[in-house]
Amino acid sequence: MRIFFSAGEPSGDLHGANLIRDLREQSGDEVECVGFGGPKMADAGCRLHFDLTELAVMGLIEPLKHISTFWSLYRSADRYFHNHHVDAVVLIDYPGFNWWIAKAAKAHGVPVFYYGAPQMWAWARWRVKKMRRLVDHVLCKLPFEKDWYSKHGCNATYVGHPYYDDIERTQLDAAFVEKLRSVKDPLVAILPGSRTRELVSNLPTFLKTVDNIRRELPNVRFAVGAFNERLAKLARTEIAERNLNVDVYVGRTSELMAEADCCMACSGSVSLELLHYAKPTVILYKVQSYNMMLQWFFRKVKYITLVNLLAADDPFDPDVSLYDPNSPDAAKAPFPEYLTSEDKSDWIAYHVIQWLTDESQRNACVDKLIDLRERYAQPGASRKAADYILGELTAAAPAQQLRPAA
Repeated sequence: MRIFFSAGEPSGDLHGANLIRDLREQSGDEVECVGFGGPKMADAGCRLHFDLTELAVMGLIEPLKHISTFWSLYRSADRYFHNHHVDAVVLIDYPGFNWWIAKAAKAHGVPVFYYGAPQMWAWARWRVKKMRRLVDHVLCKLPFEKDWYSKHGCNATYVGHPYYDDIERTQLDAAFVEKLRSVKDPLVAILPGSRTRELVSNLPTFLKTVDNIRRELPNVRFAVGAFNERLAKLARTEIAERNLNVDVYVGRTSELMAEADCCMACSGSVSLELLHYAKPTVILYKVQSYNMMLQWFFRKVKYITLVNLLAADDPFDPDVSLYDPNSPDAAKAPFPEYLTSEDKSDWIAYHVIQWLTDESQRNACVDKLIDLRERYAQPGASRKAADYILGELTAAAPAQQLRPAA
C-alpha cells in the first residue's frame, strides 16, 4: 500500500512522522510512505521527494517569492500520481500548496485525507467549498470541528489533536527542573511566540507588564522561553534596553511551563501545552491597528485561543465581541485573552497578580483547566487517524488491490 504525504510546516512534519509510525506499526510495515515533508517524516520512514519544510512560508508576499518552486512540485506530484499506483494522499496543514496536491490527486482518482484540517471555520469559511470538492475525509483535531464540517457537507471525523501525541513523548530536563525548583520565589513564564514577528510585537508589552508586577510583588521571577537562539538574542537585547532582570532560555519552554506559577503567552498552539500543564495564563496577540480593522471583518469566533474555544458553550456564538475582563461572562474563558493594538499591560499584570496573591482564584482556574484536560487533551490522535485511514482504504477495495507498492 502506498500513501503520498504532503506537509510543509515543522509542526506538520512532526505530526506526519507520528502518523507514519502508527500506519506502519498497524499494517505490519506494509505501508510505503512517500511525498513531501521534513526530516522527522524521513526518520519515520517516509521517502521524501522534497523537504517542504524548507518552504515554511506564511502571509501573502512570501509564498509568491517561491511560486515557481511550488509549481514545479505540483507538476512533480501530478506526474507521480499518473505514473505510480497511489492508494491515498494525506495532507497535513499548509493549505495554500496542499489544495494543489488535492486537486492533482482528485484528477487521478486518488482519495484524499486531510489530517489536521485548516481552521477555516475561524477566518475563511468560504474555503469550505474547496474542502468539500477536493477532500474525501476530513480528520478533525477539535471536537466542535466535526460538527461544523459535517454541517457544511464534508465527510468529517474527530480523531483528537496530534499535539498531545508530541507532548506525551516529551521528556523534561530533570536537572533544569530542579534548578528552577531550588529557588522558592514565584515564577512567571513569558512565552512571546515562535516567530520573529510575534516576539517583536508581544515581548515589549510583556516586559512592561514585568515592571507593573514587580512594583507590587518585587520577589517574582520572570523567564522567557525562546524558540531558538536568534529569538533569544532579540529577547535579551530588549530586556537589556529596559534594564530588567529577566532570564532567557532556549529549548526549555516545556520545563518553564511545568514549573511556573502562571504564564504570559502569545496566542497559538502553545495554549494546548499550557492546558496540558494546567497553568493559569494570560494570552496576548498584539497587532497593528489596520489588522484590528481586518479581524473584525474576517474573525468568525469569539475567542482566538483554542483552550477558550474548547471551554465555550458554543464556539460559534454569533456574538464575536472581543474578551472583556469586565464582562459578566469573562469567567467562562479559562485564559484571559487580548487580541489588541493597544497597550494591555495593566490588565495582564492584574490577572497575574491575582493568581499570585489569591490562592482561591488560582485554584479555580487550575480546576477548570484540569477538567478541560481530562475531556480533550489526551494523546492518541495519530493512532486513531491511522486506524481510520487503513479502515477506509481496506473497505474501499478488495484486499488484493491494496498491495505493497512495486
